[in-house]
Amino acid sequence: MADKTFLAWPFFDDGHRKLAGELERWAGNALPPLLEGSEDSLDAVYACVSRLVAELGKSGLLRVCVPKAYGGERENLDVRSLCLAREIMGRASGLADFALAMQGLGSAPITLYGREDQKRSILPRVAAGTALAAFALSEPDAGSDVAAISTTATRDGKFWRLDGVKTWISNAGLAAFYVVFARTGEGPGTKGLSAFIVDASSPGLDASERIDVIAPHPLGMLRFTNCRVPADSMLGQPGEGFKIAMATLDIFRSTVGAAALGFARRALDEATGRALKRRMFGRAQAEFQLTQAKLGEMAVSVDAAALLIYRSAWTKDVLGARVTREASMAKLFATESAQEVIDAAVQIFGGLGVVRGMTVERLYREIRALRIYEGASEVLKLIIASKVLEAAGEGGPGASSPG
Repeated sequence: MADKTFLAWPFFDDGHRKLAGELERWAGNALPPLLEGSEDSLDAVYACVSRLVAELGKSGLLRVCVPKAYGGERENLDVRSLCLAREIMGRASGLADFALAMQGLGSAPITLYGREDQKRSILPRVAAGTALAAFALSEPDAGSDVAAISTTATRDGKFWRLDGVKTWISNAGLAAFYVVFARTGEGPGTKGLSAFIVDASSPGLDASERIDVIAPHPLGMLRFTNCRVPADSMLGQPGEGFKIAMATLDIFRSTVGAAALGFARRALDEATGRALKRRMFGRAQAEFQLTQAKLGEMAVSVDAAALLIYRSAWTKDVLGARVTREASMAKLFATESAQEVIDAAVQIFGGLGVVRGMTVERLYREIRALRIYEGASEVLKLIIASKVLEAAGEGGPGASSPG
């Protein structure tokens, strides 16, 4: 049984603890039958995610993804609720975490920057699970380097015409709408980007190409060829695309760390159970000091990650501050340490740890991508360093040293 004592930390209120209980019950009771057959094929994965979103919506759990005015749980988008949801779903199933997370990531730009008519048209459907959401930022030559985005949006009378390619897009081919970032040319680099809400049925949009990865989920490419969308599909103002993307990632980087934390907690539980039951050289594996030392290291990593994640989420929710530094730290540490915790769990399982179908084998595949998407670990280190230097008055890399 995963540790739940962290819910008593002062980062949370009674509403968070109630939510955690609801999530735990749903993950324990409703989730298992929804996952049956999900690993049989890529088609089965896509079908499973559709089922999961629909059932999460019916259960009311997707209300963590939108504000109260549009069917949500709290007045504002609450990062602690999102993190709790992703941690608990992640501990149970990577696909369940994915289904919930993408409803949040794909709709958050609308929550943060949408007009009232855009919010009322889309957010209630996101919360109900009747409209799958997607966030389309990355391109073949523009991942971490957002300034390199080359997809264009050209004004054409009462429309914008989109041309270009997006890749690594979660929910590609399933989503009802995509928040797409494209170059409108208000300035160089990141200053010339804008965001658009693109309906999946828009002529000129091809979302048929899938990408099969080691932990399969709905992932693919979007191709825009003379794709015309109404002028009022723009999100925010022209040239605000980079700001919208970064504000969204400020929230969701912490939640990626929370998903990794859920994976790590499950790995620690699995490893502990295995060590207690497995007999080696006439005694339980857990009696060996090497095993105890490894379990101790794993437990420290889990708690340290939790502290960083919920510190970041609390700072955003309660203080209302930008949390670029805190969220980057949380995601970096949680994903990197989860990789180590899961690897240690596989080692404790021995040969069984690499057998397909074993929980630790699944976790080993699922954790790897989290160290890349929504800020690769290497990029996050640079972001954190820039914030450290900024706080010290250095002005960032390349600035002159004080005399």
